[in-house]
Amino acid sequence: MTDPALDAEALRERAVASLVTARDRTTLLTSCVDGPDLTAQHSPLMSPLVWDLAHIGNQEEQWLLRAVAGHEAIRPEIDTLYDAFEHPRSERPKLPLLPPEEARRYAADVRGRALDVLERAAFHGTRLTEAGFAFGMIAQHEQQHDETMLITHQLRRGPQALTAPDPEPVPLFTGPAEVLVPGGPFTMGTSDEPWALDNERPAHRREVAPFRIDTTPVTNAAYQAFIEDGGYDEPRWWTAEGWAHVRRNSLTAPLFWRRDGRQWLRRRFGVTEVVPPDEPVVHVCWYEADAYARWAGRRLPTEAEWEKAARYDPAGDRSTRYPWGDADPGPEHANLGQRHLRPAPAGSYPAGESPLGVRQLIGDVWEWTASDFLPYPGFRAFPYKEYSEVFFGPEYKVLRGGSFAVDPVACRGTFRNWDLPIRRQIFSGFRTARSEDV
Repeated sequence: MTDPALDAEALRERAVASLVTARDRTTLLTSCVDGPDLTAQHSPLMSPLVWDLAHIGNQEEQWLLRAVAGHEAIRPEIDTLYDAFEHPRSERPKLPLLPPEEARRYAADVRGRALDVLERAAFHGTRLTEAGFAFGMIAQHEQQHDETMLITHQLRRGPQALTAPDPEPVPLFTGPAEVLVPGGPFTMGTSDEPWALDNERPAHRREVAPFRIDTTPVTNAAYQAFIEDGGYDEPRWWTAEGWAHVRRNSLTAPLFWRRDGRQWLRRRFGVTEVVPPDEPVVHVCWYEADAYARWAGRRLPTEAEWEKAARYDPAGDRSTRYPWGDADPGPEHANLGQRHLRPAPAGSYPAGESPLGVRQLIGDVWEWTASDFLPYPGFRAFPYKEYSEVFFGPEYKVLRGGSFAVDPVACRGTFRNWDLPIRRQIFSGFRTARSEDV
């Protein structure tokens, strides 16, 4: 029988490590540029970096110091300034935000107190404290904002501010182009992953017809073929809404791409480079992904199909935590955690392959699915409706799998992301599927 004290200590160590990793990344993202870059709005789609920094601290204060520990508010007057639903991103530069040094001091003060709370925490008694959920939720929240800040860095104009080694080069992938996923039921979602968020719950059985799915995400070279074949000029590949969006915004290629003679260049974190043909395409919106799939005679996978391809182990007739099994992600499994600042070449990470032979389902690029963002049967909002429930509906499309910008703490085989179908500043790509002839 497992000693509860040992379980609690392991939870405490995991929570501390997750919070420290997140804060180290936040510090990197907010210290690599000077004050004007922190307070500027680099795109109306994004907040100033200094807003994200103080928002991270404010959320941590509200949930770990006030909700878990019952402490008095440190700075209650700033709660509304850093309420994501109170002020749209385009308006945040006009708010009386904390200046950079004050925001840093505030976030550091909250963190010091939060670690004291964690040192004494009992991981039972309430849903918020069970298995350290609140601490895991805050670590995930900070990492999600770190990804948002990395997007801001990509949108930022100016010299390179971030560096990271490139992924290891791999031989050109010559495996099968697609994999058969057998039909039948599987368990989707989770009821026992302790830090899973509300929209991942509860676990439920889902029936999926047999289908085939791309072994790897769609590459830049494959997407260039769509462009060269006039994909952006042919309305039959696009939904009516997608075609209107293309015409209205004069889209001709993924975001950050430009043609230079016979080749395509892209801007990536302040550096202009030739678009690498073997990397998964990134910075495409749902409409572009859907149009490519139609042009290729295929379709986007549904969310249930994607999760079955990522989690179903036919040998044990069960759903695993990740494509490779139940072990936490390691550097051999996936491109995660801003370890690199780009996707790895298609076919990388054979150790991360699913039992059915699908690669790179976790990390590299978020993958658009065909599905609207909807609740699972039996969904219950927790601990607040504004995390998931207010976004449910046909306006948002589901993305799965994470990207190179996602930390492992905020990425699981059950993790669900969502965004508007026009969004492409995010690190989004896709893979295609087709129904199996029966």
